[in-house]
Amino acid sequence: MEKPIYRIISLFSGSKGNCTLVRVGDTRILIDAGMSCRAIERALCAVGESLADICAVFITHEHSDHTKALPVLLKKHPVPVHIAESTAKELARSGFPTDCFAVHPPQFEVRVSANTASPVITVRSFYVPHDSRCCVGYRFSSEGENFCHTAAIATDMGCVTDEIRASLCGAAEIILESNHDENMLMMGPYPYDLKRRILSDNGHLSNSCASAFLCDLIAVGAKHLLLAHLSPENNTPELAYLTAQASLRRMGLVQDEDYTLAVARRDNPVILYEETYDTPVPPGENCDVLYPCPCEAD
Repeated sequence: MEKPIYRIISLFSGSKGNCTLVRVGDTRILIDAGMSCRAIERALCAVGESLADICAVFITHEHSDHTKALPVLLKKHPVPVHIAESTAKELARSGFPTDCFAVHPPQFEVRVSANTASPVITVRSFYVPHDSRCCVGYRFSSEGENFCHTAAIATDMGCVTDEIRASLCGAAEIILESNHDENMLMMGPYPYDLKRRILSDNGHLSNSCASAFLCDLIAVGAKHLLLAHLSPENNTPELAYLTAQASLRRMGLVQDEDYTLAVARRDNPVILYEETYDTPVPPGENCDVLYPCPCEAD
C-alpha cells in the first residue's frame, strides 16, 4: 500500500476518552490523549502508526477524557504538549508532569514539523465555550508539492460562536461534536441540574445544532465530516448520523458527491480522510467500520 501523505483519524471519541491523529507526510500530531497510553498505542498500531513518530500533542482542555494518558505517554515519549495557560495550571494542580508543556494563551498558532525536510503542519487554536478552565478547538493547515489541506476539530462546546464559525469556515475536513439528542437527554436518567448544564451555552452541542452548522460549513468548503463526542446515554451513532444526513438532504446536498459523512467511535479508529501521493482512500478504510453507514450501536 502506498505511503499516505495526509490522514486524519479519530482514534477514540466520547465521554470515556478522546484522541485524534493528524498526519502530513512524516509529521504527525495528536489532538488530546484521553484514553490510556496503552490504548492509544494499540489504536495507532491498528492504523499503521507508532507513538514513537508523534511530534507533538495538542490539548483542548483539562477534563480527564482528554488528558488521562499524558503522564504515562510523556514518560514513554516526551514530546511538546501545546496547551492553554489556564489548562496547564489546572493540570499542574492535579499533579500532572509539566516539563513538556508548551504553554500558550487561548488563541495561539504553532508550526510543527518532524524535521527540516518534512512538511509543516500549522496549528491554530480558537476558543470554545465549555464548562472547563479553558477549552479550545484547532484548525490545521498544510501544503506541499503534492497537497494542500485545511482541517478543523471542534468538540465540547455548548453553542456555535462567531469565532468557531470563522475558524471552521473553509476547512475541507471537519470533526464536529454531535453529543446528544435533546429528547433522549430530557427523558433520560440524568439529574435536572446536569441536563441544564449539558444544554447550556457552556455544555455540549446537540445533534440538531450540529446538523444545522454542518449545512453552513458545506456551503463554504467542507467536504468530509465526522460526528464526534457522542454521549452513550443520550445519543446513538445511528441517530446522530441520520439527523445530520436529513438536514444535509433538505439542503439539496448529495452524499458522496457534495460531502462524506461518518460517525466517530468510542473504542476504535475511524478515518475521516486519507490521501496517498496518487489517490484518496475512502473513509473507514483499514478500520473496523462500515462507511458511509453509521457505526455500530451502543
